[in-house]
Amino acid sequence: EVQLQASGGGLVQAGGSLRLSCSTSGFIFDRYALGWFRQAPGKEREGVACISRTDDSRDDRIYYADDMKGRFTISSDNANNKVYLQMNSLKPEDTAVYYCAVDPVSQYSGTYYFYYGMNYWGKGTQVTVSS
Repeated sequence: EVQLQASGGGLVQAGGSLRLSCSTSGFIFDRYALGWFRQAPGKEREGVACISRTDDSRDDRIYYADDMKGRFTISSDNANNKVYLQMNSLKPEDTAVYYCAVDPVSQYSGTYYFYYGMNYWGKGTQVTVSS
């Protein structure tokens, strides 16, 4: 059974940083696409960042939503089956519930995952950025 558990959310002032973690189990980690998504109150879910797999893990591709480029960094720890999202220069509009997600169809582009989502979702973690 695929299990995902996000953590690390909290309250931070604008300009600050947070690091989200996602602990995972129940699947072959380095063969699944990994992603972070978010949903703000009254808004639709949106993609934040994702890792798309290739046949060689050294060539895995990383995608970011435009507004997150240069501020957010997604990374994975294949040895410990964890996914991270380092968020810097946070803005009040980054306030949302953040979700980690994975997909066994692992080689699509960020555009695909951001639009269609991923197959498995964890419970979210709240990030609140005060102005």
